[in-house]
Amino acid sequence: MTDRFEEHRPHLRAVAYRMLGSLAEAEDAVQETWLRYHRTDTTDVENLPGWLTTVAARICLNILRTRETRREDPLDIRIPDPVVSSPRGTDPEQQVLLADSVGLALLVVLESLAPAERLAFVLHDMFAVPFDEIAPMLEKTPAATRQLASRARRRVQGQAPSPDPDLAQQRKVVDAFFAAARDGEFDALVSVLAPDVVLRADGGAKRARHTTTLTGAQAVGSQAISFARLSPFARPALINGTAGVVVIVNGTPLSLMSFTVTEGQITTIDVIADPDRLKALDLTVLDA
Repeated sequence: MTDRFEEHRPHLRAVAYRMLGSLAEAEDAVQETWLRYHRTDTTDVENLPGWLTTVAARICLNILRTRETRREDPLDIRIPDPVVSSPRGTDPEQQVLLADSVGLALLVVLESLAPAERLAFVLHDMFAVPFDEIAPMLEKTPAATRQLASRARRRVQGQAPSPDPDLAQQRKVVDAFFAAARDGEFDALVSVLAPDVVLRADGGAKRARHTTTLTGAQAVGSQAISFARLSPFARPALINGTAGVVVIVNGTPLSLMSFTVTEGQITTIDVIADPDRLKALDLTVLDA
């Protein structure tokens, strides 16, 4: 049983990460899936991967619903957990986790969906699970489930543009952003920002004043100029498979920045500045 489960663990982690946006909660969901598998007679199960996916999805749905009841302020900005890789590329395990370009910008939009919408979209659009298999999990008809996924899809397409596939081009744009900020060249800075660029910064619950959302090239450009002094400490990284940086000063990470570059311009910047979350990151990959 252990060998059969381990064969499917990477897939289950990928499902849970997209559902929850939390690496720790995703691991907990996979572990709970293992416990249920271990306690269940699956002799008559013809499609074990499908059965395990369904179990994991139900567990994640319960976690999301619990989150909803506990959330005091639904407008809080929380950037989901990042997957940090060497700028030279992700390792095979990370590639499985991040297949389909699961950037932070996409995960941020998924965070805004209702639990049922998120489950319908993730399972159908990302893992090709048929609606008639998703519907029983939500206690809805396949038609109603299709509508949930469609509503979620429209929001994702409107708020999480797909990044350019060329990583070298992404990095070139991000480097130009930091060079312009460092040199105080506001016009050059604005030129690499999409007119409706969105910057989201998650400073954590203890640093509410560092949690903000800015929209528009002028506002984001002005913010970037004000933090130009940190540009020399920005170390290139892949954040969820796209170009990003981690700002490290004297061995202490101060912020993580993930960029979505679409058609040669920066469309979103997602920043984690929460000291506790940054401290928990494994940044040794940047030295590899």
